[in-house]
Formats: sequence, C-alpha cells, structure tokens
Amino acid sequence: MNGKEVRIGACLLVGSMDHMVPFYRDILGFHTQWDGGPFADFETANGELSLFMYSREEFVKAIGEDYIPPKGINQTCEIALWLPSFAEVDSEYERLSKLGVQFPAGGPITYPFGIRNFYAADPEGNLLEIGSANEK
Repeated sequence: MNGKEVRIGACLLVGSMDHMVPFYRDILGFHTQWDGGPFADFETANGELSLFMYSREEFVKAIGEDYIPPKGINQTCEIALWLPSFAEVDSEYERLSKLGVQFPAGGPITYPFGIRNFYAADPEGNLLEIGSANEK
C-alpha cells in the first residue's frame, strides 16, 4: 500500500442517527442523502466516503461485541474541519454559539505555531477541531 495514493475516510460510530445526522447536516452544513437507516455519508471536499456514520448498535453486532455507550467528551479522537481563513474560524464560532453548540475549551485561540482553532462537541461528545492555518 502506498499511503500517498490512499483516500482516508472517518467513520463516527453513533448511538442515535436521529440526533447525529441532523447536527452534521443542519448545524454543520454537510449534505447527505440519508434515508433514516443505520448508515449516512456526507459530501465533503475530500470526496465520497470521507465522512460517514454508522449505528454503533449495528456495528457491535457485526463484530460480536457488547454495546456499551460512551459518556461525556470523547477523548480518543477528533475530527478536524479546516476552514480557509482565521476570519472564517471566528465567524463559524459565532454562528455555532448562537445555535447552542458546546465548546469544551472555549473560543478561538491562535497558537504560536500558526493555527487558529476552537473545539466543538457534537451531540454525542465527539470533538470537532474547527480551525485554519491561513491568517488571511
């Protein structure tokens, strides 16, 4: 396998498709053709199957494990959503603030290494890093 030729997709295993799909579709603005079933994929600039969801209950059946729902903020991974500029990071923070989105670490911060970001949590506690490396 040559990593430079591999497309990567991120899958969120979710407890409630009925809560998670609307958050990613209606709040974050990702388009989906979701039909109400246990799987949804979202259109992104990275192409097909770059971000998708699958019912956690269905997934654990497939691998023969018990269903144990997570609690609180997911501390095992994050999904980074990169915006074109620092100004858009600030604008997105303001927009999401008005929609009642949770920000576990507060508002946008510009780091010495050149990234401005903030962290949001989706309805099931998955962390979203929303940022940019472009000041202009």
